[in-house]
Amino acid sequence: MRAIFVMIKCEMGQAYRVAQEAADRIPEMSELYSTSGQYDLLGKFYLEPGQDTGLFVTEHIQTLPGVKDTYTLITFNAFSAGAA
Repeated sequence: MRAIFVMIKCEMGQAYRVAQEAADRIPEMSELYSTSGQYDLLGKFYLEPGQDTGLFVTEHIQTLPGVKDTYTLITFNAFSAGAA
């Protein structure tokens, strides 16, 4: 599994609805946070090796009612305290 992070901009007043819809419909979602700034939500999603990131974002996230824009970050390595 590999993690991607997606920043989600919502239509005005729709962030909580989008968050609930994502939680109900996207099993790949690990965490979803409300944020301040240019985007309203930040989601962490785990994809299978070889799963098409662009297709996942366009079919599962951008199609949620109330989503206005997305910005996807692809990860390379995960680091944690005490890991060498």
